[in-house]
Amino acid sequence: MLEPMRWISASKFKAQCLGLLDSLDAEGIVITKRGKPVAKVIPIRSSSTALIGVLKGKLKIKGNILTTDSQW
Repeated sequence: MLEPMRWISASKFKAQCLGLLDSLDAEGIVITKRGKPVAKVIPIRSSSTALIGVLKGKLKIKGNILTTDSQW
């Protein structure tokens, strides 16, 4: 069973910021002000940065990618 997303007040987040960032899970943390959500902190997946540019020079575009080549 998935745990519910954590909600925390902005003042509590400010006081505990570094500890909360160290224990951040995939769901993230919703930060509230006066009980209303104002921001969400989520972790950056480190594996996704390795994908940037990985296919450069390995793909070839054939045809016009800006059209469907269909007649209306």
